[in-house]
Amino acid sequence: MDIELLTIRSSAALSFVEGDRDIPFPIKRMYYIHSQPAGTHRGFHAHKALQQLLICPHGKICVLLDDGNERSEVLLDNPTKGLILRPSTWREMIWEQDDSVLCVLASDYYDESDYLREYQDFLTYIAVKKNIKKE
Repeated sequence: MDIELLTIRSSAALSFVEGDRDIPFPIKRMYYIHSQPAGTHRGFHAHKALQQLLICPHGKICVLLDDGNERSEVLLDNPTKGLILRPSTWREMIWEQDDSVLCVLASDYYDESDYLREYQDFLTYIAVKKNIKKE
């Protein structure tokens, strides 16, 4: 889900986001990935419960998304745009420009057990989740 970050413009632009107000979760962790050349691929995982907001404050990063049924792409190329990633969304990020910065705001602290790092495990997890909902 794309969101527009609140931005105040005067002699400079100031964009901001507040947890539980502008995004549907509290912010418990923030990290950023930088100093990557164009063509870098990262991600290749999904989360069982974690929600995230991705922002590219500098440069261009293409985010490939997969929910187990559909695939889509979102280009993060504007510091006033953000992308909310819900649980059970496979993601891959591709640096389209040298030295682009990816900032991630997360709904929880790091927990390795929340990761689905193999694509087949992700598809199995989605299928099991769907079967549980049908019952």
